Amino acid sequence: MAKKKIVKRRRGKSKAKNKGYFRKEHQEAIVKFCNSDCHKEKEDLYTNIIREALEKLSENLIYVYGFHKQHDNVDVLKQDCVINLYETLHKFDPSKGHRAFSYFNVVAKHWLIIHSRKKNKRKFRMVSIDDPDNDINMDALFHRNGQYVAPPSTRLEQEEKIEEIRQLFQEIRKRVRNEREVRCVDAIIEIFNKVDELDFLNKRAIFVYVRELSGLNSKQLSVCMSSIRNIYRQLNGSGKEFDIL
Repeated sequence: MAKKKIVKRRRGKSKAKNKGYFRKEHQEAIVKFCNSDCHKEKEDLYTNIIREALEKLSENLIYVYGFHKQHDNVDVLKQDCVINLYETLHKFDPSKGHRAFSYFNVVAKHWLIIHSRKKNKRKFRMVSIDDPDNDINMDALFHRNGQYVAPPSTRLEQEEKIEEIRQLFQEIRKRVRNEREVRCVDAIIEIFNKVDELDFLNKRAIFVYVRELSGLNSKQLSVCMSSIRNIYRQLNGSGKEFDIL
């Protein structure tokens, strides 16, 4: 009698267990936190649900982007980052439809960049470049901790370029047509006024920060930016690449 062939059915992947550290319950808890006027409820939401997600998010960013190599005490760095996120919780606007994870991932990463850059600046102030007795390898110094730090001559050129951009946007401000566009230009100028604290000036980062500083929603900001781009091209020349916004 022939043996029956036993066919093992492959079980589908279980959806029951989500190993992600920023799950649906964390998103919902943050939304409740932002919408609540009760101090006790907010405290409970943060202590029992939200904090663990912010701690894990901070820890992941610290190790993924190498910030742990720039600081002697990673635990203190993580705790400071979590504190910054806690102080930023109230700024999250659930009505805009953004995922809390994406929002606080950006906030945490930018804080870590600024904090680490300030720390590195303090290190550089302790080194005299012109000291003839200083046998420090300057090339290695400018690449310390895996981050490139421009030498003085290059930084001077960058500062001159940034000053040109500031003046250009001051002129754009005189030509914009309405209050929203003024708010948009003011936000851009504010960003370039703080450029020494920022290490992430790409198009997406500028868009996010202009939106936050101006208080405009994404649609309003897109309309304003389109108008500002046109004025920029008129002033800066149509042949030049519009590489700032």
